[in-house]
Amino acid sequence: MIIDTHAHLNMEDYDGDLSHVLGKAIKQDVTKVMVIGMEDISNQRAIKLAETHDMLFATVGIHPGYVDEDQDVERLKNYLDHPKVVAIGECGLDFYWREDNKKLQKDIFQKQIELALIYQKPLVIHTRNSFTEAYHMVLPHKGKLKGVFHCFSSDVEDAKKAVDLGFYIGIDGPITFKNNHTLKTIVEKIDLKHILVETDSPFLTPIPYRGKRNEPGNTKYVVEKIAEIKRMDPHEVARITTENARMLFNIKED
Repeated sequence: MIIDTHAHLNMEDYDGDLSHVLGKAIKQDVTKVMVIGMEDISNQRAIKLAETHDMLFATVGIHPGYVDEDQDVERLKNYLDHPKVVAIGECGLDFYWREDNKKLQKDIFQKQIELALIYQKPLVIHTRNSFTEAYHMVLPHKGKLKGVFHCFSSDVEDAKKAVDLGFYIGIDGPITFKNNHTLKTIVEKIDLKHILVETDSPFLTPIPYRGKRNEPGNTKYVVEKIAEIKRMDPHEVARITTENARMLFNIKED
């Protein structure tokens, strides 16, 4: 069994064929999917999907790309006691697309860190060109916070820092790309007990389907590539990463 720990099935990309997409995922041994919220509308859609599909779970948060759009962190409190809301996020910092609103990004991220402490929920953290800043915001709470640095895009030294915080590293489709040597080094050097597998659907589609819409079933190719790099059986990679996801998101076995 495989758990896709990061997918945006609440986007309109899946409005016409979600049941078909989930059926394909099950055939690829993907049995559970975390549907990721990014702002109020997608948070509500993630919860609705989780309520109507047993295999789906929701996270709620404010993505750094939405901090200027009148997003109220207090609103997240309305969702955090829901039994299928398993984490806060996608939250964090993104200095690739925007640097002019760094203070606002940090303020919104800090408020979500505080909610995670109060509600004892893991964080799903987005860091694009911003790992160092996000790391230093989480560091004061080492031992009190848990979560995942989603779609990890920094280097192996930063990956070790994340693991030292007690966080997981999220590995996605780019691990299958031919020239992604840095990510392959991270997978090689970081113990599998600190790794989660993700798709970030509909984005970052792995080879052999790069260029097409991504789907949770493609988590299989992430698992297979990790197994190849680590010289392990893919079933063992699936077993360990699934157990990691269950522990982080407090998901019971069926």
